[in-house]
Amino acid sequence: MKDALGRVGTVLILGGGSDIGLASARALVARGARTVVLAARGPDDLEAAADDLRTRGADRVVTLTFDADNFPSHEGFLDDVIGQVGDIDVAVVAFGVLPDQGAAEADAGYALDAIRTNYLGAVSALLPLAARMRRQGHGSIVVLSSVAGERGRRSNFVYGSSKAGLDVFCQGLGDRLAPEGIQVLVVRPGFVRSKMTTGLKVGGPAVRLVATPEAVAEAIVAGLASGADVVWVPPLLRFVMSALRHLPRSLFRRLEI
Repeated sequence: MKDALGRVGTVLILGGGSDIGLASARALVARGARTVVLAARGPDDLEAAADDLRTRGADRVVTLTFDADNFPSHEGFLDDVIGQVGDIDVAVVAFGVLPDQGAAEADAGYALDAIRTNYLGAVSALLPLAARMRRQGHGSIVVLSSVAGERGRRSNFVYGSSKAGLDVFCQGLGDRLAPEGIQVLVVRPGFVRSKMTTGLKVGGPAVRLVATPEAVAEAIVAGLASGADVVWVPPLLRFVMSALRHLPRSLFRRLEI
């Protein structure tokens, strides 16, 4: 439960080994969170991160196995989390993959695997998570979307479509849960320097819009505190994407994006 000052007590990170997930855990611990569950396919790889969170002030850090693609396991996984730590105050859905666009166009199976993880895996986890927050009567869900989902681009439309589906799903989920006092915060970062984007380059004016995992985490903390439905990282992307969204298609096709 949150304390009298509204500080988060227990945090669940799905995608607990991701740079953004871990940065979010650190930021929330810095603001008073005392129990953290890091969940990923390889929980043994999270011990160093768990030790780091303990040194930063977390009283308890639990590492658990979570496989986004194993849909039948998600209900039991959430029951296990609640059985071990009680109510979940904040859940951060930070898992995902960034497929190579060329490879995805050449191999439909590869493309479907990415969509399965990014969209179907998230939906499979979010629905039972929302049900449990309804039962406990409180909570916030943070979901990592992307500006890539704002408009299909030839450079990454497979990835973008998976995030577009997730974004729309979470908008509706947020509207569904808001009357019950449960927040769904959709986070739309642009390019984030992280393990997932290693080897990718950004040049020209777009360099000014590159973010770090720490910047995304700070935006998440601020969005949770303000009760926001959506945050953009960096904030300027809200206006950039609004302009691109309304650009005539004949002109949009000429852009090298």
